[in-house]
Amino acid sequence: MSRNYIPLNQVINDFVITLDTDDYVSNAPDTTIRSFALRGIREMGFDMLKAIRSLKLPVGTNNTVVLPDDYVDWSKVGVVGQDGLVYVLGENKNINMSQTYSTDSDGDNFDADGDDLFDRTDSKGATDSGSPASSSSIADGMNSYIFRNFVLDNNQGRLYGLGGGNYYGEFRVNLDQNRIELKSNSSISELVIEYVADEARSSNPRVHVYAEEALRCFVYYKMVERKASVPANEKARARQEYYNERRKANARMKSFTKEELLKTIRKNYKQAPKG
Repeated sequence: MSRNYIPLNQVINDFVITLDTDDYVSNAPDTTIRSFALRGIREMGFDMLKAIRSLKLPVGTNNTVVLPDDYVDWSKVGVVGQDGLVYVLGENKNINMSQTYSTDSDGDNFDADGDDLFDRTDSKGATDSGSPASSSSIADGMNSYIFRNFVLDNNQGRLYGLGGGNYYGEFRVNLDQNRIELKSNSSISELVIEYVADEARSSNPRVHVYAEEALRCFVYYKMVERKASVPANEKARARQEYYNERRKANARMKSFTKEELLKTIRKNYKQAPKG
């Protein structure tokens, strides 16, 4: 375990130890405390404590990759080259991921697993015997117009930094079937995905040390929030304390260095139109 992270069980134990007998939540069971702590990890984890994990996954025979069991959202999808760098794939939401109803020998739809839904199988074939007009000429024209020369006040120049760049391949995320669809002509056998993970679903959840106090305040705030025996001013104080600790944790997690500032300035300079 990284020294920057603390196991959830330790945070819960510290929370219980610091409770006094006259506290509003002194008699709360450990299961309730853990439940609220997991909710806190999930709420803060999707916002300021994003856990980005990198995982290599095999590509199936149907050009699909099963998403990780703790997947929330993707950050980068690509392949690793011989130089050790990740070559990213571009997202293409026009990749066909359709299915069709499974049929028996009589051509009837059936429900094999008894869930009141007809079974389905992948169906990635064409639905039109003709071929739609190619958009390559249109795309080339737009590329020429956008990425090459432009004229402004009788001055000719170029645009830099606009556009998606070159991709190694294309993919589409299919949340309905919990997988990534690759373009049918892809020769990729293994995919690398960097994704936002749901820390609350891991076997031993953990929290960053910067957010430890914020998590404890979240647990206390949520436990007293709906208790009729807790005064309104105490609920307001617990809420304010939680959001104050959350803001502090967020500021610590997102420290802005001089190197990042220079990188942002250079990036903006490269994207500016040049005469």
